[in-house]
Amino acid sequence: MSVTLLFVILLLMLYAFYYVGKRKSLAIVDGNIKRLHSLPIHYGWAAGINSFIPGFFILAAWALSENYLIDNMLVDHLGEDAASLAPFELSNLLNSIKEYTSSETDDPSLAVHYQYYASISERIAWSFFLSAVAASTLTGYFALRRMEPEFNSRNNIENIIKTLLMAFSVIAIFTTIGIVFSLLFESMRFFDQVSITEFVFGIQWSPQTAIRADQVGSSGAFGAVPLFMGTMLITAIAMAIAAPIGLLSAIYMAEFSNKKIRKIAKPLLEILAGIPTVVYGFIAALVVAPFIRDTGELIGLEIASESALAAGIVMGVMIIPLISSLSDDVISVVPQNLREGSLGLGATQTETVIKVILPSALPGIVGALLLATSRAIGETMIVVMAAGMAANLTVNPLEAVTTVTVQIVALLTGDQEFASAKTLSAFALGLALFVTTLALNAVALFVVRKYREQYD
Repeated sequence: MSVTLLFVILLLMLYAFYYVGKRKSLAIVDGNIKRLHSLPIHYGWAAGINSFIPGFFILAAWALSENYLIDNMLVDHLGEDAASLAPFELSNLLNSIKEYTSSETDDPSLAVHYQYYASISERIAWSFFLSAVAASTLTGYFALRRMEPEFNSRNNIENIIKTLLMAFSVIAIFTTIGIVFSLLFESMRFFDQVSITEFVFGIQWSPQTAIRADQVGSSGAFGAVPLFMGTMLITAIAMAIAAPIGLLSAIYMAEFSNKKIRKIAKPLLEILAGIPTVVYGFIAALVVAPFIRDTGELIGLEIASESALAAGIVMGVMIIPLISSLSDDVISVVPQNLREGSLGLGATQTETVIKVILPSALPGIVGALLLATSRAIGETMIVVMAAGMAANLTVNPLEAVTTVTVQIVALLTGDQEFASAKTLSAFALGLALFVTTLALNAVALFVVRKYREQYD
């Protein structure tokens, strides 16, 4: 018995109750649709959705809690054998039980535990399965029972949809709150071991901490300034390329191009947005970075094989479609009467764009630029492959640098001691990124609110 099978059965039940509800709505009025408060299709959907929702929630509870319930029951079954084990050893034992095959070991106790695991897994699966089917059947039955010509099935469906949308919104809000509190909690644990002053103002980043007293080569320096500087340097290069190209292409497509050119150019430009970032990383590492290095050698410049310039250029190309598409949409919705009024007063098309269209679309354009900036700040793959992982404090775009996101990946890769300052520093870096993007969003909101009033 699987979650997928239950989901398919619930969908079939939804269709069955939809069909029965639609037929019953016609039967209770002898086919005279005018006597119904809503259309027959609304009665059908009301019965189908009411039957599907409780079963779906039970299915979701099954998917989320099945492993937790099974693990707890296994631990209780193991008894004293589990009480003396460390968390890591207990986890390995539970995995061994779940993945047991008779050909792998002759341990009779493991076979007994596996039989118990198979038994409780089957009982739990059948319990959730039968509960979901029973709940859906009962709610669908009662939905059919209360079906009358005066029943407002359309509003019933709308209320259900509104409730679901509100529930999903609440889930999104609580998820965000959970992420924020998780970052704050783990960051506080980090700042208990490392001074916040050292983290914010320190100029040396070497997060290798000693695990043993005799271990050498572990300086444990957590000055994040080189990471912040590298992030800002690459982001500045990317925006210097993407902002003018993206904005000018949006202006051309929205104001100067004909429909035939726009129909071809806009999809071609947005194809760039569908290319995976790892492909951009390969292009940066294998094409752009060697080209920049070889060009520098021709003119006498010493350029690193991995440089901020290579990563910034490729990242700028990557976010051009984001700026172009958003700016194009914003420019296109500027009221046509503003254009006609400007042209009627004798302004040229270029003067109209510069003095009327762009000021009117300024809030949306600023929002697009700040969103693109946030996208550049959060990019990882291109930086890893083209700029390297060296935490250098420099503003020279020809040298290798690293960013905050790259270090977060490096800190959380592989087997790490979670309570160490090295691992916890990833959460402090994540908190710094969160504060940065929050500040960018606040600036965008301020600009939108300030300038929107002038053109409402």
